[in-house]
Amino acid sequence: MSFELRVERQLGDVAISANFTGNNGLTALFGPSGAGKTSLLNMVAGLLRPDRGRIAVGGEVLFDSDLGIDMAVQERRAGYVFQDGRLFPHLRVRQNLEYGAQRAEARSLMTLDDAAAFLGIAHLLDRWPRTLSGGEAQRVAIGRALLSGPRFLLMDEPLASLDRPRREEVMLVIERLRDEVRLPILYVSHDRAEVERLAGLIVEI
Repeated sequence: MSFELRVERQLGDVAISANFTGNNGLTALFGPSGAGKTSLLNMVAGLLRPDRGRIAVGGEVLFDSDLGIDMAVQERRAGYVFQDGRLFPHLRVRQNLEYGAQRAEARSLMTLDDAAAFLGIAHLLDRWPRTLSGGEAQRVAIGRALLSGPRFLLMDEPLASLDRPRREEVMLVIERLRDEVRLPILYVSHDRAEVERLAGLIVEI
């Protein structure tokens, strides 16, 4: 399973482009804020349409301007993890996870209980999101993405808002995802040490 991105998009005065094929595991988009890394994730997710180019994951074409292919967002099956988690505040942790599982239909990678054990969040299932630490909230957000039955994961600076102990906590989870679940991961960061530790391929944007 690998990412193939060959895309161009003009956003105002900013020209965003990428041309790479990622390997198995985790591919990092590395560069300063404002370089277009999140826009590239959104192109892969189907939330932003490239002006031209091609996007494929695991050999399946999601977008190709020459062939007229532009797969719908829900058909791409991206598990998206945002910097701020974006949990539903009116739902307890269990219900946030169940929301992801409801989207999976028959494609779930693991059960809710398996995901909770894998991520170390079983003791949080009855908690409200507002009572979670930043690291706990990110692990729940990762769980919700995993339970949605994704074909691949998109991670947009998931460690950026965490303090050092919480960063290490979530970093270990990401390493386990990379090595054990073996979903292709496209990961955005502007932290060189972070991407050197996690990524099999670093693409500078």
